[in-house]
Parts: sequence; structure tokens; C-alpha cells
Amino acid sequence: MSILNVEHLTHGFGDRAIFNDVSFRLLKGEHIGLIGANGEGKSTFMNIITGKLMPDEGKIEWAKNVRVGYLDQHTVLTAGMTIRQVLSSAFDFLYDLENQMNEICDKMGEASPEELESYMEELGTIQDLLTMHDFYMIDAKVEEVARALGLLDIGLDRDVTELSGGQRTKVLLGKLLLEKPDILLLDEPTNYLDAEHIEWLKRYLTEYENAFILISHDIPFLNSVINLIYHMDNQELNRYVGDYDKFQEVYAMKKSQLEAAYNRQQKEIADLKDFVARNKARVSTRNMAMSRQKKLDKMDVIELAADKPKPEFRFLEARTPGRIIFETKELVIGYAEPLSKPLNLSMERGQKIVLTGANGIGKTTLLKSILGLIPPLEGSVTQGDYLEIGYFEQEMSGSGDNSCIEEIWKEFPGFTQYEVRSALAKCGLTTKHIESKVKVLSGGEQAKVRLCKLLNKNTNILLLDEPTNHLDVDAKTELKRALQEYKGSILMVCHEPDFYEGLATDVWDCTKWTTKVF
Repeated sequence: MSILNVEHLTHGFGDRAIFNDVSFRLLKGEHIGLIGANGEGKSTFMNIITGKLMPDEGKIEWAKNVRVGYLDQHTVLTAGMTIRQVLSSAFDFLYDLENQMNEICDKMGEASPEELESYMEELGTIQDLLTMHDFYMIDAKVEEVARALGLLDIGLDRDVTELSGGQRTKVLLGKLLLEKPDILLLDEPTNYLDAEHIEWLKRYLTEYENAFILISHDIPFLNSVINLIYHMDNQELNRYVGDYDKFQEVYAMKKSQLEAAYNRQQKEIADLKDFVARNKARVSTRNMAMSRQKKLDKMDVIELAADKPKPEFRFLEARTPGRIIFETKELVIGYAEPLSKPLNLSMERGQKIVLTGANGIGKTTLLKSILGLIPPLEGSVTQGDYLEIGYFEQEMSGSGDNSCIEEIWKEFPGFTQYEVRSALAKCGLTTKHIESKVKVLSGGEQAKVRLCKLLNKNTNILLLDEPTNHLDVDAKTELKRALQEYKGSILMVCHEPDFYEGLATDVWDCTKWTTKVF
């Protein structure tokens, strides 16, 4: 049974086309991976099918009474609400039914026998619905999902505005899973999730009976939960049966077949043109030349898609620093309350250290404390000599109203227009992206703009907070290569073992020193 039909979808932003005559059908129980390079329109597609964005052309048709759950990259939680309230809001429609039931009970005292019979019937229907949806077990279900996602340890009465990026993602994901919609739409759900909870989500989605569409650049995760791939590329959407590895195999074969057909046709076109040019002037061969010209005119010319710009990352290296990069003495990090036991840590020149552990235990706080952006609650941090620090934050700061060019110029006012454009192009951004405002770019394109700032600064120590979030497969592969080549030191927060294996000299498990119980 078809849950969703998309027909002849065309959409763009300004003169930048995203989709051209795209059609798509989602069937009950399908587990779909929606893939494509950064900026190909995956999140835009999700926004169109959920009605957040009106397409320029095309028809989007959902089956009747389908409940859709959408985990968006940019969903905002209401200030003042607790984690428990947000999770319980998944059952708002059941609380509404309970209110209806109470109103009917109030009316029954003064009802006529006919009205009473009607009320009793209505009450029975509502009661059945409440029982069917486990209304009387809501608290137990909320606690079960909260435990699985590590939210019980944070405290269900915590205000959602106090949470880290990863914790907010978990709350939104928990609410979505409690809603049990007919279709789940998940836009990069593993961003900010730690390894343990990615494993739990993997098990949940593998056993999920309903349909889902998943956007993810985490290939091992994607492979373990989906059975269909939709590839978004050059304004088209193409369907492949199987996982990502199978898609790559079939896609490579299709590409080489198309290139072979293109080369054959180009030779045929050249031969025909040559014959026409040599024979159209002669009376004896003019008809043959005209016949070949007609064949040329009617030919359906094969076009090869232009290759996507591949990112080329190379970090500029500053002078060699002293032997010690930083040392901490009895350092206690945190805000209002401590997030760590007293820490005595040290990092030496040349080390490439990865910080791992659950969300909210203080990995980002530790980076900011080392940088001096957050004062320690106790103890001290001593930075080494001659440090030239490059810092990559999880999210873009500022309103995003600048164009990409202005954003880089602000950081490097001495650059010429050519140098700015060249620097952004090396990060895999096209001319249209470069001239766009930062806020209209996808999460991956914004990450490339932030990386561009880092790549053009002379550094000898990089502090990277989840640098792989939002990046597509090509950009991730290139970033890993550039970091392996980098002669400086690296301190990085990362939840992707695939990314840091073969790169890290040391892995620090932050759960060993946190005051949080996880």
C-alpha cells in the first residue's frame, strides 16, 4: 500500500535548481536511506513532503489518516518545559481524548435517555482508543524510552534549555519514538549521539515495523537498518534496492555504461558531421549528406553530468610549539555544578587525541575550558608555549545573514576576491553556494564554510568538536586524510570510530572522570 506519492516535483532557490521533475513513492514498511552529497536537497525534500515548504511545481499526496513523525536537524524545544513534559507531549492526542471523556461524563447527569445512549457509545469508543494506545501506561513507557536513550540519568525534571546539543536530539528522538507514527522521517539522527545510543537506535530501527526515511552520512549505521536507497544527484532521485554498498556497486556500473555509450555516440556524431561537411556541396552525394544531417538533428544526445567539485583539504601549519601543549592541575569543569572530578591531564606535541563518551558529560566543556572560554570551577589549565590554536565548533555562530564570501572575508580581510572564492571552492562549494547567504546552505555546506576558515589559518594545535557532523562521505574521507597528514597536534570530540581509527594516537574515555552517572 502506498503511504506517500510525490509526482513531478520541481523546486529551486533563486536561480539554483534543486529538483527537476522528481517522482517518488513510499510503500508500507519500506526502510529507505536518502543519500546524496551536501547541498543536493535531502533536507529540502523532507521539508517539502512534510508541508514546511511549498514546491514550485508538483503534487505531494499522503494516504488518509497517516501520522508522520519528523526529526529535523533544526527543531527548537520550548523553554521552560522539562524533559518529562516534552516526552509526555507525544501523547497529547490521548490527553485530548481523556478531556473529551470527562466532558461527556459531566453532561451525562442531565441527559435524556436518547442522549445518554449516544454518550455511552461515544465513551466506549474513546475508552477503547485509550486502552489500545496504552494510555494508562504512559508514565512507564516514557521511563522506558528515557532509560534507553540515557535521559533518566540527566533527570526527567531538567529544563530542556539546559541541555547540550546531543541531549536535545535524544529528547526529540524519544518523543518521536513514543508517538509511534506510521512513518518516521529522520534527518541525521546520529549527529550528537554517542556510540551506545547509536547502537540502541540501530536495534530499534532494524525491528521497526512501520516505514521510515533516513538521511545519514554514517554509512555503517545506514547499512545496518535500510533495505532501499534513494540517491539524490543532479536534480534527480533514483531508486536502488539493497544497502549503501550495493548501491555503490550498481551506481559505478551504471556510470561506466553511460560513459561508454557517450563515447560511442560522440564518435558517431563526429563521423556524421565529417561526412556532411565533405559531401553536402557535391550534387551526387548531397542527398546522402542531407540524410545524415537529419539523423544528427533527430539524435537524442547523451549528456554526462558535470563532476561534483571534490573537496581538497590541507591544513596550514604554524611554527613548532613547545613540548607540552597543555596541562591541567586539579581542574574541575562545569557551569553551575561540576561536570568532572579534579583532572590532571596533559597533552604533548604530536599527539592526536580523541575524546569519547556519552552526551552531556562535559567533552565540549573540557575543550572550552582548555581554550579559556569557560572559567574552571576549581584548579587550573596551563597552555604551552608558541601555540597557534584552530578551533572548530559544533554549530555555526551568528545569524547567517552574510554570504559565504563575506563570512571568509570577515576572517581574512587581506584576501583578494579570487583568493576567497578559491578557498571556498577547495572546500567543495560551487559558485552558487559561494554567493548564497550562509543560512540557506545545508548543514554540511555550513560545516565546509567553517572548515574553510580553519584551513586558511596557520595552526599547530586543532581543537575539533564533532567535525564530521553533517559532512558527506567524500568530505569525511578527505578530512580524515588531511588530519592524518597534519603534522600538528589534535584534540577532537568524535563519536565515529570509523573516522578516528588510523588517525588517533590516543583515545580518552571521558566517562572515567565525569561526575554524571551514565
